[in-house]
Amino acid sequence: MSWPARVVSWLLALAAGAVFGVAGTITHPFTVGWAPVGLIVSGLGCLGLMLAVRLLIEDRAAVLACGVGMIAALLVFSGRGPGGSVVVPQAAEGEFPFGVAWTLLLTVIVLIVVAWPRLRRAEQAPR
Repeated sequence: MSWPARVVSWLLALAAGAVFGVAGTITHPFTVGWAPVGLIVSGLGCLGLMLAVRLLIEDRAAVLACGVGMIAALLVFSGRGPGGSVVVPQAAEGEFPFGVAWTLLLTVIVLIVVAWPRLRRAEQAPR
C-alpha cells in the first residue's frame, strides 16, 4: 500500500473510531431493569469496529488510530462542557459507576485488539 493510501486509511480509521467513541460514551449508561444494555452494546460495537479495521486493513497503525479516536472521544466527552453540562456524570454513592466501567472496557478492547498477534500467516517467498 502506498504512503498516501496508508495516511488516508489512518485518518478514516481515526474518524470512525471517534464516531464510535462518541456514540458509546453517550449511550453506555442505558439500562433495562438491572441489565447494562448500553455498556454491552457500546462495547460490542467498538469491538466490532476494531476487529473490522484489523481484518480489512493489514496495517496495525490503522487499528491504533481507530483506538486513539475512540479513547480521545471518551476523554473529550467525559469532561465538563463549555456550558457546564456533563455527559458522563460521576456515580452517586451506592450506584454502579458506569463511567469507570466504560473507560476500562474501552481501554481493554483497544489494547487487546491492537496487541493481538498477526492473524494471517506470512506468505512464503517464491522459490
